[in-house]
Amino acid sequence: MRFLTAALFLLSSWTATLAAAQEKTNTAEAIFAGGCFWCMETPFDKLEGVVSTTSGYTGGTVDHPTYKQVSEGGTGHLEVVKVVFDPTKVSYTDLLAIYWRNVDPLDGGGQFCDRGEQYQSAIFAGDEDQRRQAERTKRIVTEVLGKPVETTIRTATPFWPAEDYHQDYAKKNPFQYWFYRTSCGRDNRLEQVWKNVETLPFAMN
Repeated sequence: MRFLTAALFLLSSWTATLAAAQEKTNTAEAIFAGGCFWCMETPFDKLEGVVSTTSGYTGGTVDHPTYKQVSEGGTGHLEVVKVVFDPTKVSYTDLLAIYWRNVDPLDGGGQFCDRGEQYQSAIFAGDEDQRRQAERTKRIVTEVLGKPVETTIRTATPFWPAEDYHQDYAKKNPFQYWFYRTSCGRDNRLEQVWKNVETLPFAMN
């Protein structure tokens, strides 16, 4: 009986490990900068097929940067969100559609009330396919808005997760998040930028 119990335990553990490995294998990553990373987690979290979102930093030259270092500027890093997703359920282009509608692509000096290099909007392409899709959607957004788009498309560099208190901030601190988002004018500006755009040609049906 003990042998059977042990065997069943090992089988269960092996099955769980295999399932976790398969889930990891079937996922892909995307990295987006759109100002405050708190606000960039929430739109992706709502999307079916998104496995996780993680706030962090990328694009700079400092290893293991801290929030204080990045927010003071000079590290070259931007605040970003890393999106892990299941490509069989949601495509990279779908993610781009969500991304564009949640940033002000006409602002090259930051996003909303947050100013400086660390708050600029950017798409960090993980491979040539992501770069092609990002560049294609940027051209479409430029045509739709009829103005120069300041969002840059860059090659992905090492991603550094932000401190634990930044992760899932909107879920953990809903009132503080709402106050920040409102006082920063994010939603008002997004309404101004996108009010005449019903949908983007590459958006999900």
